Amino acid sequence: MERLVVREKIEEEVSQEAVGTAVVTRGDGRLALGRLGALCEQIKELNYQHYEVIVVTSGAVGLGRQRLKYRQLVNSSFADLQKPQDGPDGKACAAVGQNCIMALYDTLFSQLDVTSAQLLVTDSDFRDKEFRKQLKHTIESLMSLRVVPIINENDAVSTRRAPYEACHFVLVLLLDSSGIFWDNDSLAALLALELNADLLVLLSDVEGLYSGPPSDPESKLIRTYIERVHLGGITFGDKSRLGRGGMTAKVKAAVMAAKAGVPVIITSGFDPESILKVLQGDDVGTLFHRDAHLWVKTKETGARDMAVAARECSRRLQALSSEDRKKILLDIANALEANEKVIKVENEADVAAAEQAGMEKSLIARLALKPGKARQCRITSLSKSLRVLASMEDPVGHVLKTTEVLLNTVLWFQLADGLVLEKTSSPLGVLLIVFEARPDALVQIASLAIRSGNGLLLKGGKEARRSNAILHKVITDAIPDHVGRRLIGLVTSRDEIPDLLKLDDVIDLVIPRGSNKLVSTIKASTKIPVLGHADGVCHVYVDKSANMQTAKRIVVDAKVDYPAACNAMETLLVHKDLVSSGGLNELALELRNEGVVLHGGPRASEELSIPEPASLHHEYSSLACTVEIVDDVHAAIDYMDTEGKILIDFVGISTSRIHARGPVGVEGLLTTRWLLRGSGQIVDGDKGVTYTHKDLTTV
Repeated sequence: MERLVVREKIEEEVSQEAVGTAVVTRGDGRLALGRLGALCEQIKELNYQHYEVIVVTSGAVGLGRQRLKYRQLVNSSFADLQKPQDGPDGKACAAVGQNCIMALYDTLFSQLDVTSAQLLVTDSDFRDKEFRKQLKHTIESLMSLRVVPIINENDAVSTRRAPYEACHFVLVLLLDSSGIFWDNDSLAALLALELNADLLVLLSDVEGLYSGPPSDPESKLIRTYIERVHLGGITFGDKSRLGRGGMTAKVKAAVMAAKAGVPVIITSGFDPESILKVLQGDDVGTLFHRDAHLWVKTKETGARDMAVAARECSRRLQALSSEDRKKILLDIANALEANEKVIKVENEADVAAAEQAGMEKSLIARLALKPGKARQCRITSLSKSLRVLASMEDPVGHVLKTTEVLLNTVLWFQLADGLVLEKTSSPLGVLLIVFEARPDALVQIASLAIRSGNGLLLKGGKEARRSNAILHKVITDAIPDHVGRRLIGLVTSRDEIPDLLKLDDVIDLVIPRGSNKLVSTIKASTKIPVLGHADGVCHVYVDKSANMQTAKRIVVDAKVDYPAACNAMETLLVHKDLVSSGGLNELALELRNEGVVLHGGPRASEELSIPEPASLHHEYSSLACTVEIVDDVHAAIDYMDTEGKILIDFVGISTSRIHARGPVGVEGLLTTRWLLRGSGQIVDGDKGVTYTHKDLTTV
C-alpha cells in the first residue's frame, strides 16, 4: 500500500496532495467547481486502486470572504454604503468558509461513493507530541476504513502573527516534526513526513517550476529540481493572487520535504488528470528528490559519452572467453526470473496507462508481458530463450575461411614456409536500436548483442517506459563489473536521438524497428549505416494440391496463435480451384470459428459476401485478416511481391542488400576480420617470387 499526500493536497499510498487556493478558486475568488470536481474524481480513482490518499486543502478564507461580503452588503444602510467599507475579518472568513468548503467536498465525494472526513489543525498544535501521535492515529484509522481525510489549517483560531515568521524553524520541523508550519504547503510537507508518505503532490496554477516567469516564452519547465544547480538561478514572480504562499512557498516546502526523504511533485491543478499522470509515471511537473544531485552526472552525460562507454565495455566483453559470455546470458536469465514480480508490476502499470489513454488493442497486446505461446509466463519464456542462445556455438571468432599463401621462389626452386590467412567473425562494435512498444524486444535485442560481443544503445517506445526501465536495470545488474553495466545504454528521451545519429565515428550500425516514416527519417539523418526494414504483411498461400486438414491447421495457427505479432498471417491467398471444391469455405469456417473477422479482396469479397478492406496492404495485428483468390502459385507470388513483405521476430528485418538481408539474428550483428600468421616472411619487392593460394578451410 502506497501513501500519497495532495495539497490542495492529496496523500496517497500514503500519497499526499496539496491543493492551492488558486487551483480551487476562479479569478473572481469564487470556487472553481470543475477543477474541484476533477480533483475529487481523481481521488476516487486512487481510492479505488487502494492508494491511501490525504488531502490538504485551501480555499476556506476566500470562500468565506465571498459569503461575508454579500452578508455585509445586505446588512449595510445607505449611509454605510457612502463610506469606505472595510473587508470582513479574516478569521471570521475562515470560520464561515471552512464550513462551506467542507460541505462542498462532502457533496462531491458523496456523488462518487467516497466518504471523507475533516480535520482542522493549528500551527501550535504540532508542538505537542501527544497531539501529533493522536493525529497520526486518527488519520491511519480513517484510511484503514477507506475514508479520505481532508485537512486544513484552522485559520479561525490560528495564533500565527505573520505568514513567514517561522521559516527559520522549517528544517527542524521537517526533520523531526518539532517545529511549526507557515501555510498549507508546509503543512502538507509536515504531514507527509509525519505519516511516512511515499509521495507529496503540490498542485499549482502552473505546470511546475520554471526557470523564469511562466508567461515568458524563454522560460523553460524544470523537470528535476537540483538545489546546487537551480538555487539562486530562478526568479519567482508575485505570490499567489489569493493564497499566502505562491510558488515560493511550494518550493520551500518541496525542498525541505525532499531533503527529509519524501519525494515531491509540483504540477498543475488545472489538468483534470494531473495526479493520475504523476502516478502513472508520466513526465509532468517538477520533481524534488533528495538524491537528485546524484543524477546530475547521468543527466549531463551526453550522447557521445554513452556511446563511447558502450564501445569500451564491448571491447572488454569481446576479450572474455566463450564460456564467460555464456555465463552472462545465464545470469541474466536467472535475474529475470528472480525479478518476475517487480517486472510484472511495472509492465502492468504501462498496460494500464495505455488502456486509459485509449491506445489500440494490438499495441496493448504487444506491450503486455503475458503468457506466451506455450501458456508460459512471458518472463519464463524469455529466460528459456536466453538459455537456448547461450547453448549455441559461440559466433564470435569463428573461423570462416583459412588460406595458406605459398611463396614459390623461382631462383632457388624452393617452396618457402607459407603464410596462413584466416577470415574470422567479429562484432560490429556499437549498435543503436530504436524499437517499438514491445518490452520483450529489449530482452531479445540485449541478449543477441551480448552473444555477438557488441555494445548496445536502446531507445524503446514511450508506452513501455516503465517496463523498459526495470528490464534494463535487471539485465545490466547481471553484467559483471569487469565488463561494465554501461555495455547496454538505455536512451530515455527522443531528444537524444539526433545527437546519437551524428556519432558515425563511434556507433557502427543503426537498426530502426518501426514505421516506414521512422526508418526513412533515420536514414536521412545520419551517416551511420542503417539496417532498415519496411513495413508489410505476412501471407499464407494454399494451393489446390494442398492437404486441407494440414492447410487448416497451418492457417489457423498462423493467424490465431499470436495475432499481435508482426509475423502473424494478415492475408490468406487460396487457389481458385478451392472455390468449387469447397476448400475456401472450409478455411473461412475454421477461421470464423476461432473468432477471426474476415475481409475480402475483390474476388473473395464477392464469393464469400464479406466486406473489402480499406487497403490490401493492411496489418491488422488482431483477430482479423484479408482473404483473396488467385489463379495459381505464380499469381500468389506476384501478389505477395506487390502487397507484402515477410516479417518475423528478430533484431530487425533488413530489406537492404548490404550488409545483412532478411531476418537478422546473431550472425547479422557480426562482420569479419582477417588474421595473417607467418614466420618472418617479407615482400622484398616480390623479387623472383610467385604466390599460390591453398584453401585450408575444409582440409
